[in-house]
Amino acid sequence: MNGSVAVLYFYRTKWGAHDEFVGLFRKNHWPILREELAAGRYLDVQMATPRFHGDGRADWDVLVSITYRDWAAIAEHTDAEIARRLFPDQDRYRAEEQHRFALLEAHWDVPLEARPLDQTG
Repeated sequence: MNGSVAVLYFYRTKWGAHDEFVGLFRKNHWPILREELAAGRYLDVQMATPRFHGDGRADWDVLVSITYRDWAAIAEHTDAEIARRLFPDQDRYRAEEQHRFALLEAHWDVPLEARPLDQTG
């Protein structure tokens, strides 16, 4: 299978933990994602949150979209190596990442399969 692959990462934080989760994401995970972008493994990374509290059936309150170069880029597991290089205090890094995930009620990933539409009709 050729071409880029988009994966949506949904997070539902515990009540009152949203800002702390986003702060830890930006502090500890965003630098790793930036490295992957610079290396060409990722083509795009975006974060979004609902504009208003209680919009419809909001099962999530943080959405991260990563567009991978291809399926092979998904199989590459380079995050741990990058984290070791970027965060010399690995004990603190691991503790903060464990805490970040403890702030969640739910988390799920959705790899998307492109379904091109016929442009002639």
